[in-house]
Amino acid sequence: MRPAVIAAGTIALLAASASAQTPDFSGKWTLVAPAQAAGAAQGAAPPSLSEPGNMGSGWGSPMTLTQDAAALTVEYSTFHPRDIQPPFRFTYLLNGAESRNTINLGRGPQLQVSRTAWQGERLEITTTHAFVNPRNGQALTSETRQTLSLEAPDTLVIETFRAGVLGGKPSTTRTTYKK
Repeated sequence: MRPAVIAAGTIALLAASASAQTPDFSGKWTLVAPAQAAGAAQGAAPPSLSEPGNMGSGWGSPMTLTQDAAALTVEYSTFHPRDIQPPFRFTYLLNGAESRNTINLGRGPQLQVSRTAWQGERLEITTTHAFVNPRNGQALTSETRQTLSLEAPDTLVIETFRAGVLGGKPSTTRTTYKK
């Protein structure tokens, strides 16, 4: 066999194995509600279908993920479709470089600084949120870590760790989405 043909075959094989190691999270994903007894009551509050204290992945449903070799983009609407507020859109660079996303919500623009890291076939997004302590005006930061993995081609799982701030305890949630 010719050296050029062998080299071309080797490059194609390496490219195929590299793409097989990096899952593609692209698609329109809808939240799978956690299994629990309907109408669970919390103290004097009326029965609810949501799990108490569970903030989920931090992203809405449905959400659209778009992925290419350079970045993962997450887009979802929180408000009514006819509202003036555009959908939230976050872009995360897949090479580990700093990604900056700003959302306009609450008290004005809020900057989120993120970095990604591949852990085998899982993508970990670590985001730092800067905010001001409402009690004393002190500048603080909080860290959120979202780890994305595919349990099946049509099942996305996001494990979200939130560091405790202002006396709160750290928490971890597991949220499942279906295509």
